[in-house]
Amino acid sequence: MNTQHWMSRQFFSFYVTWGVFLPYWTGWMIHTKGLSVSQASFIMSIGLVARGLSTLFAFPYLSGKFSSKTLLNGAGIGTIIAILCCIPASSFAALLVANLIFHFFYPALMPALDSAAGILVQSKQLKNYGKSRLWGSIGFVVAGTILTIFTGALGDKVIVWALLLGISVFVCLSLMPAPVVLSDKPNTNQSKKAGILSLFRVKHFILVMIIVILLQAAHASYYNYGYIFLQEIQAPRYLIGVIINIAVIAEIFFFSIADKMFRNFSVGAILALAALGSTVRWILIFAFPNVIVFSIAQTLHACSFAMGHYAFMKYLIKNIPHAQIPKAQGMYSALALSWSTAVFTIFGGYLYEIEPRYAFIGMIVCTIPSMLLALGYRKLEHKKEAAVSI
Repeated sequence: MNTQHWMSRQFFSFYVTWGVFLPYWTGWMIHTKGLSVSQASFIMSIGLVARGLSTLFAFPYLSGKFSSKTLLNGAGIGTIIAILCCIPASSFAALLVANLIFHFFYPALMPALDSAAGILVQSKQLKNYGKSRLWGSIGFVVAGTILTIFTGALGDKVIVWALLLGISVFVCLSLMPAPVVLSDKPNTNQSKKAGILSLFRVKHFILVMIIVILLQAAHASYYNYGYIFLQEIQAPRYLIGVIINIAVIAEIFFFSIADKMFRNFSVGAILALAALGSTVRWILIFAFPNVIVFSIAQTLHACSFAMGHYAFMKYLIKNIPHAQIPKAQGMYSALALSWSTAVFTIFGGYLYEIEPRYAFIGMIVCTIPSMLLALGYRKLEHKKEAAVSI
């Protein structure tokens, strides 16, 4: 089996569904189910809380009981059941319950895939993480491009069917043969010893986690207000989707060169570059509120998101024991990709009401501290290298 191709295929098939869910799910609830903006926003906010609980507690616990392949299959089948519950739901309460089930299963696929990739890299079966992960970004772009055509022709009702089809394909692929190491059940005794709290005893884990939490939290305004800000600065409607996808294309480019270009860079150096790029990105949008500069700033998504994510994976593969990888991924998904974004969405929304540009410049309260901490971590890495060489 070609493990590189298997991992690329899984990333692609999952992120095709993410490209349907992330930009369109709120719109589906509003335009197809008749919810108000505030009701849909409330459901998505509660969903973020459920996602955090799932990835921080349920996923790490189950990863100590079941193999990676079983977790991928189980989460995928659970997601299909949740989507099927969403289809007939017609009231706010029914949609809330169905979405809570959905957010419990579906987002867990993300840390499950990254955990599988980390295990394969550690076992020397996956040579290039970035080379496989870039196919996830390609899948995201492909989904958004195709779905735009279908929603334009058939309306928003196709969104749920596109998501159901995508997840069904992902589950079918997951049920097919996978690398043998992913079917190995975890060592029960080792899993008991390796609880979540044991991660904090791994050298510099807390510091790295704080840095990536700050880096990912800085995207809160962009994720939630980027679309309406583009309308605010009078971007042509037919170009908004293209402008948003510039960020994903930059992400694809980064992952295609990351393994080769950053092989000899320390984790601290990569994190510092990510924080610098993120800071420049939000300053540009604040200082020059026009479509051209916003489009240029979109290329810095390669730094603010992709580089930060890659640095965390590089740290994880190098420093986290095999049995603790799912727990580290669960913590990263919950704290960096869910709860911190939810908190700073509120902060960004308050600033946006004062002046739209403030929502973006406000994100440097995350990026500047993360850059200073990353530079401090880089010094610690250099001291360690110097001590080893003596």
